[in-house]
Amino acid sequence: MSDKIALFENKKIRSVWVEAEEEWYFSVVDIVGALTGSADPAAYWRKLKQRLKAEGNETVTNCHGLKMRAADGKMRLTDVASTEDILRLIQSIPSPKAEPFKLWLARVGAERIEETADPELAIDRAFETYLKKGYTKEWIHQRLLSIRIRNDLTAEWDIRGVKKGVEYAILTDEITKAWAGMTTRQYKSLKGLKKENLRDNMSDLELVLNMLAEATTTEISKTVKPETFNENANVARQGGQVAGNARKEIETKTGRPVITKQNAIDFTNVIELVGEIEKDDSQP
Repeated sequence: MSDKIALFENKKIRSVWVEAEEEWYFSVVDIVGALTGSADPAAYWRKLKQRLKAEGNETVTNCHGLKMRAADGKMRLTDVASTEDILRLIQSIPSPKAEPFKLWLARVGAERIEETADPELAIDRAFETYLKKGYTKEWIHQRLLSIRIRNDLTAEWDIRGVKKGVEYAILTDEITKAWAGMTTRQYKSLKGLKKENLRDNMSDLELVLNMLAEATTTEISKTVKPETFNENANVARQGGQVAGNARKEIETKTGRPVITKQNAIDFTNVIELVGEIEKDDSQP
């Protein structure tokens, strides 16, 4: 685990990265203190927790203890929650500072409903989001294509009885190891990533080879029709090896490694994103 302190309106927000879960956890008391301005955020959180429990709110159940560095420098057990659960908790806090978060959540929810009715909206919004983050239009087109290719692969896995979650992750690792020579986690570590999406931090060439690996895996699967998980894993390795061979040939011809530590510009955090939304809304 690694810890970090972020600032929100000069209030310290302690967080800890749990490598095994690939998840950031935030101090609930720190969030409560920052949003409410309470002189005793621990007491505020205790009362809020009691009320939420009485209401049957499952978010409280998801909050658990992790050791974080306290004001006296000692590591003490502290209630923490994931990003998703923190956002759910914020909805229960009657504070003007919480309102931007609530408005943002409402807008995101409305957009998701619209995208369900018209999937093309999701593509358009994704394009605009990547543009705002500074990606080139050429890279974005490739990234959107990689999403379609990934969806084709997972659709094929569904047909072959592969289960979402752990089995998807294992097969993805098999593909990645075969073409990139490392697991997905090792790949992310090389690029200095934690929660960020690996594909969003790939170069044009890395994206192309990853697409080649996944598209080839899909085609081989459609041909051989694997029936067991082990057979699917073997197909994943074969698909990855095709792209792996291409990577090695490219590196031989250019004398440079395809896979590098380079990654995308750091993502803005949720608080900064909300701020940007508010600025956009203020424009005539």
